[in-house]
Amino acid sequence: MIDSQHISMKTLSAWGPIAMSLAACALVLSYLWSFGAVRDPDEGAIAHIWQLLMGVQLPVVAFFVAKWLRQAPKQTLQVIALQGVAAFAAIAPVWYFKL
Repeated sequence: MIDSQHISMKTLSAWGPIAMSLAACALVLSYLWSFGAVRDPDEGAIAHIWQLLMGVQLPVVAFFVAKWLRQAPKQTLQVIALQGVAAFAAIAPVWYFKL
């Protein structure tokens, strides 16, 4: 049996959403660095990639919660909180600059 104390961050469903949020954040920050806070009337590829990165996280997080919440509730809630912070980091610049 796997030790439930360390199970949460060893699974792809735990760190995958964090990596996707950080990639989405890096994408937005690189766009801001390159073009500034200019809103393009036609959503470009960067906006679509950001939307995909953020949207794909939802079923992954749901799977993670369904699989691990009963076995290791404390660790699962800690990982969900970290996933939420990472998602907020990706959403905040889009909201702030109204991109």
